[in-house]
Amino acid sequence: MNVRSIDTPSKKYPVYVGEGAIYELKVFLSENFPSVTNIMLVTDETVASLYLATIQAVFPRIKPCIVPSGEKAKTFDVYYECLSFALQNKLDRKSLLIAFGGGAVGDLGGFVAATYMRGIPFIQVPTTILAHDSAVGGKVAINHPLGKNMIGAFHQPEAVFYDLSFLSSLPIHERRSGFAEVIKHGLIHDYSFYKWLKNHIHSLDKLTNEQISYFLTKGIEIKNKFVSEDEKENGVRAYLNFGHTLGHAIEAEMGYGKWTHGEAVIIGILFALKLSQKKYGLSFEMDEFQDWLAFLGYETKMPQHLTANHLLERMKQDKKTISQKVNFVLLEEIGHPVLVEISDDELLQELCVF
Repeated sequence: MNVRSIDTPSKKYPVYVGEGAIYELKVFLSENFPSVTNIMLVTDETVASLYLATIQAVFPRIKPCIVPSGEKAKTFDVYYECLSFALQNKLDRKSLLIAFGGGAVGDLGGFVAATYMRGIPFIQVPTTILAHDSAVGGKVAINHPLGKNMIGAFHQPEAVFYDLSFLSSLPIHERRSGFAEVIKHGLIHDYSFYKWLKNHIHSLDKLTNEQISYFLTKGIEIKNKFVSEDEKENGVRAYLNFGHTLGHAIEAEMGYGKWTHGEAVIIGILFALKLSQKKYGLSFEMDEFQDWLAFLGYETKMPQHLTANHLLERMKQDKKTISQKVNFVLLEEIGHPVLVEISDDELLQELCVF
């Protein structure tokens, strides 16, 4: 079992990564929340069908609130239903919420916990590779039709329990989605980690637990470096959005759920790398990188029906946008990100030739 610590100005908490981590959660609760009154479990339909019985066998007292799968969970209506569930089941300030699922469930459950009775404790139990990024760091949110994650808060979990046995049922598109964030962590912080990924990961269908444990733990360590320095995203934490400015715009234009988050982010990463080459002379083996992505099954071209003007309007709704000026995370070199304002004219020009 790998255990890492996340250190932020507001809270320090552990992250457990390994098979059987769910049983460590039982010990953690008995030691840290011996007088908890109620435990609400937020999970989605897919995870519930596979693993609800497993977690209920460990925690017979939990009260499961089952929500739609994917980004459909992150709506005002579902958020309201979760709050109603908490009230109907008489959760109080001594209660606790467990977010059991992928990134969308973690975002929703964390936001419910952040706002119910002005905040109750919650624990992340991720079931996807993608959630290694979202489960750590305390950013919780729901979507608005005009923008992703626009209604949210910073609310750190009490702990994260990453049981690798829950990853075995992931479909290939969800593996690709999560692995995109792993690639991102390497590119923005650790060139040697990126090279390890490129040299060792040749199929997302045949990942070993040793490989998964290594790259999840490494990704969590990298995220902690940014979060510990900048919990509220006033500075360097924004670098974690590498590839996300265009990625979020693609997700929104395609319609949430049509493309996975990571598949859209990969396109955003490719665009940001090409901008980095143009503006900073970034030295990077772009052709090899695209060939590797294609071999892993990623799309590396922008969907043809998306227009530059519509994507630009979406990017202007990004949280890093100030006074309608779009800010992009670019790379001066691998492991050295910068945040730079890009003019509308330049973005439209580059999108048209991308």
